[in-house]
Amino acid sequence: MGSLALLGGILGVLFMIPLRKALIVREHGVLPYPEGTAAAQVLISAEEGGAKAKNIFIGLGIGAVYTTCVRFFHLWPEKIHVNLPVLKKARLGGEPMPALLGVGYILGLRIAAIMVAGGLLSWLGVIPLLSYFGENLNMPLFPERILPIAEMTPEQIWDKYIRVIGAGAVAVAGIITVIKSIPTMYNALKMGIKDVNLRKDSAQAQGKRTQTDLPMTVLGIGVLAVILILVLSPQTLGMDTSILIRMIAAVCIAIFAFCFVTVSSRIVGMVGVTSNPTSGMTIVTLLGTSLIFYAMGWTDAIGQATALTIGTVVAVSASIAGDISQDLKAGYILGATPKRQQASELVGVVTAAFAVAAAVWLLGRAFVFGSEALAAPQATLMKTVVEGVLQSNLPWDLVLTGGAFAIVAELLRIPSLPLAVGMYL
Repeated sequence: MGSLALLGGILGVLFMIPLRKALIVREHGVLPYPEGTAAAQVLISAEEGGAKAKNIFIGLGIGAVYTTCVRFFHLWPEKIHVNLPVLKKARLGGEPMPALLGVGYILGLRIAAIMVAGGLLSWLGVIPLLSYFGENLNMPLFPERILPIAEMTPEQIWDKYIRVIGAGAVAVAGIITVIKSIPTMYNALKMGIKDVNLRKDSAQAQGKRTQTDLPMTVLGIGVLAVILILVLSPQTLGMDTSILIRMIAAVCIAIFAFCFVTVSSRIVGMVGVTSNPTSGMTIVTLLGTSLIFYAMGWTDAIGQATALTIGTVVAVSASIAGDISQDLKAGYILGATPKRQQASELVGVVTAAFAVAAAVWLLGRAFVFGSEALAAPQATLMKTVVEGVLQSNLPWDLVLTGGAFAIVAELLRIPSLPLAVGMYL
């Protein structure tokens, strides 16, 4: 587990080397990167002092008092919701915490409103429709196997149906974003290769300290090393897989990781790290990998485990990329040296990977994954996706329904990713 976290984290940091100029620098006025911008503004205000610093501390104080009243003294509920009387099983709710309100303010009205629209579509549209048409069903509707829809709570309907629809929306929106990001990927690699071929004297390098990334040779050697470890080390994939499976797995990891590092960085640039649908991108990876394995006849336990392993590495890569994008944004605003930030991120990945894996292992030993105390719903959904594709029983109708929402959003010139994230979360 620790080795997978390490390899995924390294890929996430390395793939952000060429993407920094393409996403952080060139789209500075387009992608706000809310947490990174907020962190930079806090540091700038603290440095300047005066009224700006005063406002920062007023905001910190209000947030601290509010959070203390809610989480320690329980003066009012942390989450609020109300059942609507007309729409069947419709529920309107929210979590008005200072951190989320602040992120919404930084995102701006349009993106925040689109995310809210996705949530409203799920809870005030799809759930009531499912409840209405499922009212007279006396048997469970796949993928639920026990309760009919009439006996399910809104939360159970969301868990069994809406989340799969939302995952489909995120998957298709992610694919659309990957297609749209192909020019960004191409330009990022082109700029990186150009930097390798460009000879700079020391004076020029010193003058462009804030534009200096780690060299592309580090990216190439690092990615090649990760691929070789995956191919030459059967233990990394968790089972005694054949060399052919390991080679295909390594190639899938490299391709999917680069695509979703790009998507992840762009998403967090629009909606922030807290709303990064890493699990949705992982589901796309699992779908793609599982379809490849299904076509090659690798549908046994080894194929399923290998597909999940590929998803694990890609998920870590996308998650790390989203986090360090905010760091790089803050550094860009403050005038930091990118290559030192990137080197520090690599050190952080190496030192933290095994600690995080150990924490997850301890949680599993203490509470058992899948239990009421540690339900792990996303993990269960991913297991369902892999088994569904390889065993030909995935609820494709729900997945494709979610994909249709994303396509309609794009046709209406509405950004599909924020809408899909709102539906899924």
